[in-house]
Amino acid sequence: MPASNTTDKGTSVEILTRGSSQSGATRFAVGVDGGGTTTRAVILDAQLRVRAEGRAGPSNPLRVGIANAGSAIRHAIDEACSELSIHRNDLLTAVVGLAGVRRTDIRDRMREKLRECLKEISIIELLTDGEIALYGATGGRPGLVVIAGTGSICCGRNAQGRHVCAGGWGPIVGDEGGAAWIARKALQAVARATDGRGKKTSLSLAALTYFKVAAADDLSTAIYAPTMTNDRLAGFGKHVMRVAQAGDEIARDILRRAGRHLGVAARAVIQNLRMENEKFPVAYVGGVYGAGELVLEPMREEINRVAKQAFLAKPLYPPAVAAGRIAQSLTRGDLALAG
Repeated sequence: MPASNTTDKGTSVEILTRGSSQSGATRFAVGVDGGGTTTRAVILDAQLRVRAEGRAGPSNPLRVGIANAGSAIRHAIDEACSELSIHRNDLLTAVVGLAGVRRTDIRDRMREKLRECLKEISIIELLTDGEIALYGATGGRPGLVVIAGTGSICCGRNAQGRHVCAGGWGPIVGDEGGAAWIARKALQAVARATDGRGKKTSLSLAALTYFKVAAADDLSTAIYAPTMTNDRLAGFGKHVMRVAQAGDEIARDILRRAGRHLGVAARAVIQNLRMENEKFPVAYVGGVYGAGELVLEPMREEINRVAKQAFLAKPLYPPAVAAGRIAQSLTRGDLALAG
C-alpha cells in the first residue's frame, strides 16, 4: 500500500513501499536537492511516483568543498537506494540541484566529481538549486520561485523561455532575507542592546541559549570561534522567528525586512523578464517561510508594486522531487537541458 509522507517543504508526496508492483520494466531516476544545511535525494519510478528518500549533510561546494559535497550527495543517494533495496547502478539518471554552482568553474569541477563518485549512473545532470526549485514551483510554466533557506535567491522564467536569477551571492555580499542574514541582524540587535546603543530585546536571551554562553559579553567568543560555520549561524534564524512570533518588535522588524529584501529580488527578476503586466505564480521555498505572514506580507507588497497580477503560491513539488521529475524526463528523452 502507498504511504503518505509530508516533506520538510510542506508538500505531501506519495511513497510506495518496496513491494509495490509496477507494470513493465522499472526505470528509476534520482533527484537531489543540495544546500548549505541538508542534502535530500528522492528516487522516482517511471510513473513519477516517489519510491524512496535519503538525506545527508550540506553539499554546497562553496561552503564544504567539492569533495565533501560529492560525498554528501553520494551518501543521500545511497540511503535512498538502501530504503528501496536497490543499488546505484539501478538508477538510470540523476539530476542534482546544488547551491553554490552558479560559477562556471565551480560547476565544471563539481560535475567532474559527480561523474567520479556516481560513475554507476549513466546520465548525470548538474543544475543550480534555483533551477530545480523553479521547475518545482511552476512545472516548467512561466513564474518565479523565491528561495529563502540558509541563503536566498530568486529565479524566474517567462513565456519565451528566458531564465533570470537575482541574489544568491553568498553570505558576505548577499543572501539578504535568508536565515544566516536574519541571524546576523538579530545578533547585531543583541550587541546594540547590550551596549545600550539599542532597545532591549528578547533576542538577547535566545542568543545566550542557542550559542551556549552565560553572558552577552561572551557571545563574541562563540560567534567568532574557528568552529562556527554559516550553517550553524543560520540555525539561530529559527530562534529569531520564535521570538518574533512571541511578540518581540525588534525580531518582528528583522523578519519584515527579510521579506522586503526577498520581494526586491523578485521585483528585479520580474522587471528583467518584462513580466510586469502578466499573471503568474511566485512560489516560495525554504525554512524562512516558517515565519508566515511576517515574511510573506512584505514580500507580497514589494512584488505587487511592479506586478499587480502576480500571486504567491506554494510550489507544485519540493525541489528534490522536481529534480527527480526532470531526471525521468531526461530518461525518456523528452527534455533537453542546455550546457
